[in-house]
Amino acid sequence: QVQLVESGGGVVQAGGSLRLSCAASGLTFDRYHMGWFRQAPGKEREYVAAITGNTIFTDHADSVKGRFTISRDNAKNTVYLQMNSLKPEDTAIYYCAGGRTWMRWDASAYDVWGQGTQVTVSS
Repeated sequence: QVQLVESGGGVVQAGGSLRLSCAASGLTFDRYHMGWFRQAPGKEREYVAAITGNTIFTDHADSVKGRFTISRDNAKNTVYLQMNSLKPEDTAIYYCAGGRTWMRWDASAYDVWGQGTQVTVSS
C-alpha cells in the first residue's frame, strides 16, 4: 500500500520554528520526486518546495525562500520541511506529495499525497 504520512505540525509563535516530516511506504522512494504544498482556509493549495529523488536539486517558493528548507533521507524513506522564522500567514495544512516527473510547483505532477498536518502560527 502506497502511503505518505506527515507529522510535526502544531502551534507555534511567530518567529518560531517547526520541522515537518513525511514518511513514505509502499513505493520506491528514491525514484520519487517529493514536494510540500499547503492550503490555508479560503485559499487554493499553494506550492511550497520540492526536491528531486536523488536529492541533488531543490526548489522553494518565493514566499518561503530563505526561511524553509526541504530535504530528504532516502535511507529512511523520509522527506523533511524545516520551517524557520514562521509568520502567521504560514498557517495552513501542509501536505506531502510524491511524483515521478520533476515539475516542481505543478501539483499535477504528483500522484501520491498525504493527509496533511496542521501548522498554526500565532501572532
